[in-house]
Amino acid sequence: MAIQFGGLNNILKKIFMSKNIKLNMSRRIRRTPYTNRVEEHGVSDFTVVNHMLLPKGFKNSVEEDYWHLSKDVQIWDVSCQRQVQISGPDAAKLVQKLTPRSLQNMETGKCFYIPMLNENGGMINDPVLLKLDDDMFWISIADSDILLWAKGYALGLNLNVQIEEPDVYPLAIQGPKSEDLMVSIFGEEIRKIKFFNYRVLDFEGTKQIIARSGYSKQDGFEIYFKVHENYFDKIEMGEKLWDTIWDAGKIFNISPGCPNLIDRIECGLMSYGNDFTGENNPFECNLDKYCPSDASHEYIGKTALSKIQNEGIKQRMRGIIFDGDPCPATSQPLKVLSKENKKIGQITSGIFSPRIKKNIGLSMILKDHWEIGKNVFVETLNGDKRNGTITSLPFPN
Repeated sequence: MAIQFGGLNNILKKIFMSKNIKLNMSRRIRRTPYTNRVEEHGVSDFTVVNHMLLPKGFKNSVEEDYWHLSKDVQIWDVSCQRQVQISGPDAAKLVQKLTPRSLQNMETGKCFYIPMLNENGGMINDPVLLKLDDDMFWISIADSDILLWAKGYALGLNLNVQIEEPDVYPLAIQGPKSEDLMVSIFGEEIRKIKFFNYRVLDFEGTKQIIARSGYSKQDGFEIYFKVHENYFDKIEMGEKLWDTIWDAGKIFNISPGCPNLIDRIECGLMSYGNDFTGENNPFECNLDKYCPSDASHEYIGKTALSKIQNEGIKQRMRGIIFDGDPCPATSQPLKVLSKENKKIGQITSGIFSPRIKKNIGLSMILKDHWEIGKNVFVETLNGDKRNGTITSLPFPN
């Protein structure tokens, strides 16, 4: 699932800080049922995704947060992952037309990672699809106008569907101790949830979808907290959920957190709008297995994607390990150069990895240079050239 971290957000943050400009909060920037708790726990930075606040940092450094996430458990407010609910007699038909991945064998209770394409075969998002029933689906998006995209397509085909954004606010519990923490609240049923599956469990007399998933390489869960009709105050109910998890998590050394850049890059999770855009096709993003050439169903971009596949791609997403002093989080792309000083790519997400003990980054690399193990240069923002190596994704242990 692809939340937009870095890129434009980092640039805006840098501009605001350098000129002491503050973000003017208003109703157009939506708070979440957990924002009060996030602020009480010392959030240091926010960004805005889908017109909603997303915490970007707390008191700890990115590296301290990384080590804590890899050893203990964290609670993340990821309410910005909005759901596009598609229901009605033609719901399954519409959802299938939105992705090259076959949904024929998708069962209720499953979560599918689905590339979504435009008419040119370019990526418009890579959300997670939840099947709630044969005639109801949630597309869990990060930062993209899928709601309007789906409505426009349904209208054009005159499909019998209802498309809306339900009142759902995901809360992520991530880290190796997440299962034990969740069991202490929801019972042993939690252990039965397989990766990219969900179950509907009770919380305070309400039914909540809990999936084994998350935007990290650690074990974890996402609670798709839906406001119950008997609760008129979603903040009250959301804070009750947060407090219940927080109190139960104290013995597990719980901490507030947010998607961690080091962890994301190490496991090769791309960020839509940062590492790839509508100009990139799924083959460039290493998503070949979700786009079979023999797909029998029709979907948006199928003709264009078939042409791309026949002609071959010119670049592909790769990992890069490079030397030198610890690199801060990339606020601007870093050039990747061949040994002949030809630009062959650019690192769009990069940072120092304390586990690998070198700098790491994600970059689209031109075909003649994407061979694993190939030596390259990485040019920093001050013009220094550092030795680097092309590697596979996720980064080797």
